[in-house]
This record gives sequence, structure tokens and C-alpha cells, in this order.
Amino acid sequence: MKSPPPNTSQVPGLPGWLPFRGPFERWPHLTDLLIAILMFLLTLLMWSGRDAREVLALQSLWDVAAFQCAFIGCFALLWRRSHPWQVHAVVLGATLMLELGLPANGIVALAVSLYSLGRYEANTRASFIGVLAALVFAVFDQRVLLQPTAAGTVVIMLTWALWYIGRRLRFRGEYLRLLEERTEYLERERNAEAERAVAAERTRIAREMHDVVAHQVSLMTVQAGAARAISRNNPEAASEAMEAVEAAGRQAMTEMRHLLGVLRPASDTAALTPQPDLNDLPALIEQVRQVLPKVDFASHGEFGQVPTRVGLAAYRIVQESLTNVIKHVGADASVQVRVSAEPGYLEICVRDDGRVSGKQSARVASVEEKTGAAQPGGHGIAGMRERAELLGGHLRAGTRDDGGFEVYAQLPTTDGRI
Repeated sequence: MKSPPPNTSQVPGLPGWLPFRGPFERWPHLTDLLIAILMFLLTLLMWSGRDAREVLALQSLWDVAAFQCAFIGCFALLWRRSHPWQVHAVVLGATLMLELGLPANGIVALAVSLYSLGRYEANTRASFIGVLAALVFAVFDQRVLLQPTAAGTVVIMLTWALWYIGRRLRFRGEYLRLLEERTEYLERERNAEAERAVAAERTRIAREMHDVVAHQVSLMTVQAGAARAISRNNPEAASEAMEAVEAAGRQAMTEMRHLLGVLRPASDTAALTPQPDLNDLPALIEQVRQVLPKVDFASHGEFGQVPTRVGLAAYRIVQESLTNVIKHVGADASVQVRVSAEPGYLEICVRDDGRVSGKQSARVASVEEKTGAAQPGGHGIAGMRERAELLGGHLRAGTRDDGGFEVYAQLPTTDGRI
């Protein structure tokens, strides 16, 4: 079953009109019937000459046989599209019978069968055999080998030309069909690529949202708890802690507004802040020091040549690592953050002493849960590892011999892979 033609008025980049379709394509069966009737009438008109006029009177059995051959040969054209070489064989056979054994000339339908043989026959060998048989018949019928004449030469050339025109039209139709199939394939690939891009963008937004919310909410939770604990004895310190909670909440809202801005229509003119990178790490460390006073930060190398995507991934890895320290170890932890730009890659190391034993055990269990293969949609450690692997790098996280915890990552800063 053929699919309906596409509505080109709704497809961008295509004209709002379709090519003209003639009656041969719009009503093929009706057209073939009219062609068969026309060929039969032209055959009878050709027989009305003085040589074969008696055949139309149907005065003998041979006249009836000639009439039947003409009828069968002409109306066999109704199947010229689906069975081209069979129809050509029937028409050629009827012509041979009329020329050799019956008192009448051939039938005009042979010209249409030659064209149909070249136009609709998919088997090249069968098509060549059919046209060669017609050429051999024309050569012997016109006695070209014995007495070459201009009329005989024209008949042979016309026989070949009719088949050749149909063959060339078939090749052109096949070429156009291949172009249409290729266009449809490219359209499907473009739609699939767009769907993959949308899915990847959704995954990226979900990962960014997790990093932002987890980090800021962890800071806000610790600071709010500290403010509640000291609110009676030291109201001023509690007020400062609540101001830090407010600042963290505002920053979280700003980053979430930036991430969700990509989902807004293009007409939305709201200003979007840039994504964080390595230059924003000092500000992140200062924010974390409000909760974790013992944070040692050191950076080495030039960060100017680090690609933006690598800088964002490094920022999120450090942010997520510090968030895990706040959640699982507490404010008494001592943390060391090292970011080093080496030739060809960026090295990140976040380690803590992990001296809170009760929370440390829960933390290890949480890490095992986050890095387990049964949770492909997890975040945290799994999200950091996914970031590193998408860039061609690697990340490892685990406990150290002294009881602390370490997150180590290498991210390539060139097109190569580590």
C-alpha cells in the first residue's frame, strides 16, 4: 500500500506545490483500457485498406480468427504494467500469426508493448530478449537482409527507439525513486538525531539540577541547623548563618533559572548568567568554608586553554565532592582540593580525613548504592563518573587507608583520550 504524498506546504525548505501528474499516473487502469481500445480501433482502421478489407466482413473462419488475434493482442495491454514481457510475448505472437498464417496485417499494439517492455520490465535479460525478438521479426518481415529499403530501415529503427525510450524512462524513474528514498531516510535520521539531542539535553539538565540543588541544599541544611543550635546563646551568629542560608538559596535559584532557561521559547529575553568554570572555584571554596572551615584549595597550571565543557565538568565534580563531604562527614572534616592543568589533561583530586566514624560508614554505604550497576539513573558519584567518561576521561572514588575518602579524576583538554 503506497503512502500518501507528503504535504509539502508544511515541510520547511520544500516548495508548496507538487509536480504535475498526468493521466498515466492518476488513473493507470483506465488509461490502459483506453489505450487498448485505441490500439484495437487503429488496427481495424489499418485493416480497412484494400488488402485486408475482406477480413472485416468476417465471411470465413480465418477472418474470425484474425479478428480474435487482434482483440486478444490489443486488450492484453491491460496487463502491460504488471506483466510486461508476457504481454509483449502475446502481442508479438498475435502479430506473427496475422502476418504468417492469417489474411491480415499486424496489429498496432506492438508499438505499445515494445515501450511497455522497456518501461516496466525489471528483468534486464527478459527485456533484451523481447526487443531482439521484435527486431528479428521486423528484419524478416521487411526483408531488409534480401532487399534493404528506407521503409524497412525506419521500421527497425522505430522498433528499437520505442523500447529504448521506455528503458530510459525506467532508469529515470528508478533514479527519482532512489532520491525520494534517500530524502526520506535523511529526514528520519534528522528527526532521530533531534530526538537524541533532546534526550541528551534533558539528561544534562537533570544532572546539572542535581548538582546545584544537592550542593546548595546541603549548605543550607547545615547552616540552618547551626543557626538553630546557637540562636539562644548567640543571636548575632545565628543571624549571620541565616543570611548565609538566604544567600545560598538565592544562588541556587539563579543557577536553576539559568538551567531552565534553555526550555523557554526563543522570544523570552530574560538574561541568562554564564555557566560556572574553573575561574569560579575560589568563590565555591569560600562559600563552602562557611560550613567547612578546614578546606585547603590549591590550583596549578594555566586554565585559559581548558575547554568550556571540561571546566564546567571539573567545577561540578568539585562541587559534588564537597557536597558529599558536608552530607556524610560534617562540618569538622578537613578537606583538600587540588586542581592541576597538565599538558593534555586536567587533574582533579578532592580528599578528606573522614574522622566521623558513624557517618563515615553510612557514607560508604551511600557511595556503594550510588555506584551500583543496578541504578543506571543515579547521581552523585555515578553522575561525576558519567561526566568524566563523556569527555573521554575517567574518575575513581573510594576510601583511603587512613579512613578518609578521595575523589580523583582526569579530564582530557584536547581531542585525544586518556
